[in-house]
Amino acid sequence: MPPPDSTGRSTRALRGASLLILLQVASRAITFVANQVLLRFLTAQLLGVSAQLEVYYLSVIFFARESLRVAIQRQDSSTITPPKDGKDGGAGTSNRAAQAVVNLGYLAIALGIPLATVFGWLYLKSLSTSTLASAPNLVVSLYIYALAAVVELVSEPAFVMMQNRLQFGTRAAAESIATFLRCLVTLGSAVWGANRDLGVLPFALGQLSYGFGLLAVYAWTGAALARREGFSLLPRRIITAPPPKPSKQETPVTSTPPPSPPFVLSYFYRPTLQLASSMMTQSVVKHVLTQGDTFLVSILSTPAAQGVYALANNYGGLLARLVFQPIEESSRSYFSRLLAPTAATSESTPDTTKQPPTGSSPSASPAQEALTALQSLLRFYHLLSLFILALGPTAATPLLALVAGSQWADTGAATCLTAYMWYIPLIAINGVLEAFVASVASEAEVHRQSAWMGVFSAVFAAAGFWFLHVQGWEAHGLVAANQINVVCRIVWCWVFIRRYFAQRGLEFDLLGVTRSAGVSLAAAVTFELVRKAAPESAARVWPASARDAVVELVKVAAAAVPFLVFVAMSERQLLTSAIQALRGRRQARS
Repeated sequence: MPPPDSTGRSTRALRGASLLILLQVASRAITFVANQVLLRFLTAQLLGVSAQLEVYYLSVIFFARESLRVAIQRQDSSTITPPKDGKDGGAGTSNRAAQAVVNLGYLAIALGIPLATVFGWLYLKSLSTSTLASAPNLVVSLYIYALAAVVELVSEPAFVMMQNRLQFGTRAAAESIATFLRCLVTLGSAVWGANRDLGVLPFALGQLSYGFGLLAVYAWTGAALARREGFSLLPRRIITAPPPKPSKQETPVTSTPPPSPPFVLSYFYRPTLQLASSMMTQSVVKHVLTQGDTFLVSILSTPAAQGVYALANNYGGLLARLVFQPIEESSRSYFSRLLAPTAATSESTPDTTKQPPTGSSPSASPAQEALTALQSLLRFYHLLSLFILALGPTAATPLLALVAGSQWADTGAATCLTAYMWYIPLIAINGVLEAFVASVASEAEVHRQSAWMGVFSAVFAAAGFWFLHVQGWEAHGLVAANQINVVCRIVWCWVFIRRYFAQRGLEFDLLGVTRSAGVSLAAAVTFELVRKAAPESAARVWPASARDAVVELVKVAAAAVPFLVFVAMSERQLLTSAIQALRGRRQARS
């Protein structure tokens, strides 16, 4: 049986992405149903405050673990060798790499506790008296969110080990169970306190239950894996061989300083720690860009406008969370492993025993395989984007009226969600491009990207100020500012990736991604047909009743059927290849 190869990595990554998508669809469906019930108990102002608390929570989580996760995925375990005497201070010599990964996971906990404290203090200082008066239990809810963030970070050592082992099933199960608990607790407490004016407390209790759900699953499965493979989920010292002593004949003047030990404090693998430190600046900029919309709207808009944007973001970003996010994370792990330095060195001496992926030549290098995979993924995103743009803008208003209720008719939510439909394809393309860049960028390139991200942040802030403050567009103006920002990021990533493959004698061609001219024309025709068939929603007029909303959605669905048939016929080769890849090569595995 041949050793594991790039085909196996590709299959595991694709299987992991498909499993994450399937289980997250189920968990998000439960979340979606629960949110519809919650909307009946919430005002736009309370939803805006809950969005602020969620940003606080995500900020703590992101800054504590994001750069560590990316660096750990790029860690070259083959360089972690045992000392010559075999004594390792408690970490099994065959699993030193696993123990190094676990130890790094504890840095997320060490960072998370002070971050939760500092960010919580800053958030309390920023609250106005009117906001505190309009949102009961806000301070208590903030404390609970802080505790929830720390609880989730406690599961990080087990999570990074599962991610390193490509245990996507464990992650999918953990997130599904945690999401179910969050929905159950949030909805139950909201219904129980319907007449008690609990404010945003149900959201806080639900987030805390989510953290405990993740911790329970990861602790259970991580402990079982640790027993099987002989490492510990607790931090352990990793002793390395001392550097060789200089010979007596060596002159002190010409002697070089001894190399730094590979582990900091005998716990943390130095190369991974250095990479994580260099990526921290990029993580800060990326988070500001990701959550900058909420920051900006909180400064320039009222809590009610924040609630409108949160509603549109929740519904408009549902597809991004269900499909795009799992694919982005799986592709980042796949490209990091495929294009790791050890894999890259094999490009000049290809292993003829490896079986190439479908559609590649027998001697395909890792770079060629990565190029094929990236272009196929972008082509799939292109088709999905055309489908969203053809139907989404027209379907947004009746769909929102059906699921959110008539109390949101005069809030501007329909206009904001319609604008968000044009933003979703940009999110998808940018996500996968940045995942590739994060997988291959050197430390200097990471710093260069961070500098450009700072420039794009300034562009975003200027556009947001113009649309919100000068033009008075409210929440949908914020969507427009985000679109400008993401386009800038896509252009930068595209230039970087073209240069990366050009240095390896390959061409990253735009026409190879957007060569479906017939499908693009069909999408434009479908958009016009749907817009004329549903004039009320096209004019962003709230349907008078639920029946009217259903009628308009039926018209949209009827126009979607021939478009889907045309896409299936035109792109059957791409779709067939994707299905075969998701099924995997069962014969190869056996």
